[in-house]
Amino acid sequence: MSTKNIEFIAAPRTPHFVGDGFRVHNFIPSGFRLDMERMSPFILLDYNSKYNFPPSDTPKGVGVHPHRGFETVTIAYKGKIAHHDSSGGGGIICQGGVQWMTAASGVLHKEYHEKEFSKTGGEFQMVQLWVNLPAKDKMSKPKYQGFCNDDINKHILDNNAGTIEVIAGNYKNTKGSASTFTPLHMLNAKLNTNKEALFSFPENYNTAILVIEGSVVVNNKENVITDHFALFENTGKDFKIKATEQAIVLVLSGEPINEPIAAQGPFVMNTKEEIAQAINDFNMGKFGYLED
Repeated sequence: MSTKNIEFIAAPRTPHFVGDGFRVHNFIPSGFRLDMERMSPFILLDYNSKYNFPPSDTPKGVGVHPHRGFETVTIAYKGKIAHHDSSGGGGIICQGGVQWMTAASGVLHKEYHEKEFSKTGGEFQMVQLWVNLPAKDKMSKPKYQGFCNDDINKHILDNNAGTIEVIAGNYKNTKGSASTFTPLHMLNAKLNTNKEALFSFPENYNTAILVIEGSVVVNNKENVITDHFALFENTGKDFKIKATEQAIVLVLSGEPINEPIAAQGPFVMNTKEEIAQAINDFNMGKFGYLED
């Protein structure tokens, strides 16, 4: 067994609002130590830690905006989110569910608190990831994958240790529910108190965890508490997570896309010229139409 150790642990940064419906801590990119390249193919991670939204007759969220060159993945831990895009994708992301939108060649997109959740208000918690696409797929056709929690494949751990929800990739021969363009793993590890799970990923894969609930010990030595993010070194393959209390841990690992990244706002391409083309195409109405 070659152990994969933690490189550093990051506390949540000061939160900011995206629109008026998502109060997020940004972990990726977050400066010199964790830029888009370091955690590729995961190029953005915004985390809405538990936050209580008051009731509202007008759903809070983010109005119509464009995307090109990557995928957005939204995981709803508490509350519900309504999503629509100009390619015809959309629906309700139920509590415990996942929405995987491939923007690729370009879509308009909007996301709000689901109408009934908005009326009652309550505890809201979610993660949004941006997953980069390789150059050959950046201009592919947009698509949409939506999963309620019952639709997500699950691996039941031995000894009543808990459950691994396999959103993408695989865990011990349980295949992920979502299809991906490049090799990556996205798992929710739901662990009972004092129970553990083992993970193994290739050395060169960029790997990290985000503790959504509870607290854990990694490799019997590093404590990672609620709302904290841990990045692993690119050496070794195997690591162990033990819950010191009931825990939910988002586990991310993926093969890096070793291509140039040119990013500006909602566009992630390979060159500045492609960014300019994306802006021009958006201004020319080539991303379709979506009512605000």
